[in-house]
Amino acid sequence: MEMLFRSCRVLQKPAHPWVCHSCRGFRSAPALFSGHNKWSTIKHDKAKNDKAKSKERQMVSKEISSATQLWGPDPKYNPRLTLALSNAKRASIPKIIIEAAIARGQGLSVTGQALESLTIEAMLPGSVAAVVECQTDQKARVLQDIRHSIKTYGGTVTPTTFLFEKKGRVVMETKEGLNPDDYLDQAIEAGATDIITDEVGRLVIFTDPSETKKVGETFSKSAGLTIEELEMFWDPNQDTLVEVQDEEQAKAIDNILGSLRDDPSVQDIYLNTIEKL
Repeated sequence: MEMLFRSCRVLQKPAHPWVCHSCRGFRSAPALFSGHNKWSTIKHDKAKNDKAKSKERQMVSKEISSATQLWGPDPKYNPRLTLALSNAKRASIPKIIIEAAIARGQGLSVTGQALESLTIEAMLPGSVAAVVECQTDQKARVLQDIRHSIKTYGGTVTPTTFLFEKKGRVVMETKEGLNPDDYLDQAIEAGATDIITDEVGRLVIFTDPSETKKVGETFSKSAGLTIEELEMFWDPNQDTLVEVQDEEQAKAIDNILGSLRDDPSVQDIYLNTIEKL
């Protein structure tokens, strides 16, 4: 009898134990929940699109600045800038961002003021270290804005560059059949510390950051290759790399990065994550 009573109690358990306490109508609850899912999906897709557009805008802007810095602001005499401007048009980059990128390539703001470099270090959710490189003629304002963006979503402004190594990088033009071994001697003589090919077959040489331009120009002359990109960057130490697995932390990091990339003063953001964010 006792066994029968226990089995009856099991049978009396509801098939769907979860209850939406915020839903007021018995019949309308499933429809409301379905609509909520649909809206969540729309917002999620929009967030992904906004993130992609923000990254593309930053990438194209950097391409314009780099081309201007290397070969000048006049597209008539700068085919690399012409290509970058074409990419900007195709990506629907606003005119004001294009003008700011060209000015930045000359070390100026859109108002003609000299730009100053600003490095901001931060620890983001999930123990993700970040180094944010900016160029601006209003350092105090930019510092305040960047700190606010970081803190709003749970980040902390704190030293992190000790988790990275600053390096110089020079990317050469693409040519069919390029082999790093064939240019190793020229790279060493120019002062490079390493030479590789990237995913599209371009030669990339690394060097001490203070020698980036000098090494790039020396190697370009001896190798007979044109420089496409020239920059200094923060390379995370391999033993400090982290993987973000928590969904809420990943969302917070995305919000911080999106806010930073929308700031025209931000040039680069370096993270010590295994995956690219």
